[in-house]
Amino acid sequence: MSLVPIDVLIEGAISGNLVSFPTDTVPALAARPEKADLIFQAKGRSQDKPLILMGATAESLWPYVDGSDEELQLWQGVAEEYWPGQLTLVLPAAEIVPRVMNPVNPTTIGLRIPNCDIAREIMAKTGPLATTSANLSGQPTLERMAEISSQFPDVLVLSLYQSQEMRLASGVPSTVAKWNGIAGWEILRQGAVKL
Repeated sequence: MSLVPIDVLIEGAISGNLVSFPTDTVPALAARPEKADLIFQAKGRSQDKPLILMGATAESLWPYVDGSDEELQLWQGVAEEYWPGQLTLVLPAAEIVPRVMNPVNPTTIGLRIPNCDIAREIMAKTGPLATTSANLSGQPTLERMAEISSQFPDVLVLSLYQSQEMRLASGVPSTVAKWNGIAGWEILRQGAVKL
């Protein structure tokens, strides 16, 4: 079992280890952006399924996107309305985004700020993290930290909720909206947020 307290999880993430913690949707499997390949390996995830860059604040995520001043202003307006929350914005990626985040199409990056205090507390210290749901690809999403620890013994899993086994999350994935320039937003996945 790899259940650890928050300070050990934060140190582990900064050191480049895979970690797992609750969010407002489903628990996340996370790593530093340049270590995103660890997530693909652990999950058996197809390279054509990009990861989401999650952060503690919108300010921490904007350096990872590339758009005009007008586009940035528009994106920031949407972010102010829906973040923190269950909306992932797929935007043009800046050069600093590691290719391993989206190996097949490195021109875009999905961004989200979870409405979950513990997740934001972690990422305020680690910086933005590459994330996805904590489960093997094609398998049901794991909702309890003990289940995640059991399925991924090498991952540092936050132990905080182990005793209560409480469900903090909605279990509903985030809405994913992709920016298509002049055409505006395209909904790639309808989730909790109606854009």
